[in-house]
Amino acid sequence: MRVAVAGTFGPLHDGHRKLFEHALRFGDDGVLIALTSDELAVETRHEPRPIPSFGERVRAVADAVADLDERERDVEIVELTDEHGIASDDPTIDALVVSPETAPELAEINDRRRERGLEPITGIVAPYVLAEDGERISSTRIVNGEIDERGRVLE
Repeated sequence: MRVAVAGTFGPLHDGHRKLFEHALRFGDDGVLIALTSDELAVETRHEPRPIPSFGERVRAVADAVADLDERERDVEIVELTDEHGIASDDPTIDALVVSPETAPELAEINDRRRERGLEPITGIVAPYVLAEDGERISSTRIVNGEIDERGRVLE
């Protein structure tokens, strides 16, 4: 199975690592990591916040995946310029790793795939990773100085 995972991934944290772990676990035929372009990263934020550059995020993702990949999967990192572009258009993708927050988007993605004559993809939902305070780890919380990338509460 070729598995995709998509996101901004910046700043990188343990919640992102959980998504990568799921992609690597199920991606026997390879893993595609779609990393939002700088422009799309800004457009898709619910709240404005600083985002590392695309190049910085590519390096951080590549390093994190290398640390997690025990089976030397074929991993490709590509730029995502359309919110559902790759998942909706790429016929080689069999599954998409999502968070509980983004799982509902699978229905729209599969509708777009069917319109293009492609098979629907399977959703693999990775659970949220919680910080020490029991709240979800997020890049926004890290940028706001509430927690670090591992979910430790900062004073």
